[in-house]
Amino acid sequence: MKKLGMGLVGPGFIAAHHLDAVRRLGDVDIVGIAGSSLDSAERRARELGVAHAYANYRELLADPAVQVVHNTTPNHLHKEVSLAALRAGKHVISDKPLASNAQESRELFEAARDAGVAHVVTFNYRGHALVQQARAMIAKGKLGAPVFVHGRYLQDWLTDENTYSWRLDPKLGGASSALGDIGSHWCDLAEHVTGSRITAVLADLHTAVPVRQAPAESTKAFAKSKSAKRREVKITSEDIASVLLRFDNGARGCVVVGQVLPGHKNDLRLEVNGRLASVAWQQEAPNDLWIGHHAQANAVLAKDPAMLDASARGYAHLPAGHGEAWADAFRNLVADAYAWIRSGARPDRKPAALPTFADGYRNSLVIDAMLKSHAAGGVWQHVEDPLGPQRKKGKRG
Repeated sequence: MKKLGMGLVGPGFIAAHHLDAVRRLGDVDIVGIAGSSLDSAERRARELGVAHAYANYRELLADPAVQVVHNTTPNHLHKEVSLAALRAGKHVISDKPLASNAQESRELFEAARDAGVAHVVTFNYRGHALVQQARAMIAKGKLGAPVFVHGRYLQDWLTDENTYSWRLDPKLGGASSALGDIGSHWCDLAEHVTGSRITAVLADLHTAVPVRQAPAESTKAFAKSKSAKRREVKITSEDIASVLLRFDNGARGCVVVGQVLPGHKNDLRLEVNGRLASVAWQQEAPNDLWIGHHAQANAVLAKDPAMLDASARGYAHLPAGHGEAWADAFRNLVADAYAWIRSGARPDRKPAALPTFADGYRNSLVIDAMLKSHAAGGVWQHVEDPLGPQRKKGKRG
């Protein structure tokens, strides 16, 4: 099988995980990476074991050896880079969020729809075997009609007021911080697992750390600055959020999101309660799926390929008792993306678990509605459906 050539733009924190996932596939050539300058790209290429560095993303796009572009730039560059890649006829795998706001996301969604290439957003928690198991159980009616969908995504990496990241700068990260950064993952997971759509939200946002002491030089996400020089920065985006939800199947829900909560490292949890049973999955214990019952004992389904639904089995690669976690789920998503590319990127060949630019645009509209709800003083806000009547006819992107 001929190897596909990939190039990566934006070699920051998440870039190493994209490269690791691609290397694990074994049938993809890493052609090169592009950064903010040739010097920085060459430095990161050496650190990441990549043979070639480009002076900028335009040079990378001009290389015919690159068929697939991984866009791992900061949020404010997502639209520019992804749009240029689509226009160059390249397949695109973009980090979430799809773009800085809903309007930019719509432009990318429409461009991707018309380009005839693969377009993927890295909502990577879909790649867990037990997430797919929960989805299959709900789709087959094992839980009965879902009535309540709830959970959290809690972190503590921004607890210290001396911690600062470009993600907190609205010009670089967008208007939202906690919701846009991690709440977006939870919302995508909730919709994907339940097969339902969030139709309305009521949000309460708060900034617990309104002023931060930022380092004089920029740092990668989650990195600690070694500089003693600081500058005071006023924070305008939320670091805590509570949101009530309504779904198109009649279910209600709620989610709490925060990044300043000591002790919570990457605490994503989703629970779905149906009329017959419940399921709950937690990212920090990804190999267990809790199943709740009313008139019989609760159970925990441990990850075991032999015990999983056929649709979920391919996302588990090790026997029972062998843990699989974040990097494995990320690899699963990337594997689905390249499988779609090799099939010709036809819409009818897309793996069911793979999130596309349509999902990225959809997610932007959900987060946008939450911001509008809070700005209006805490009132219910309708979430626009980007595909309208087409989705109801089963023509999802």
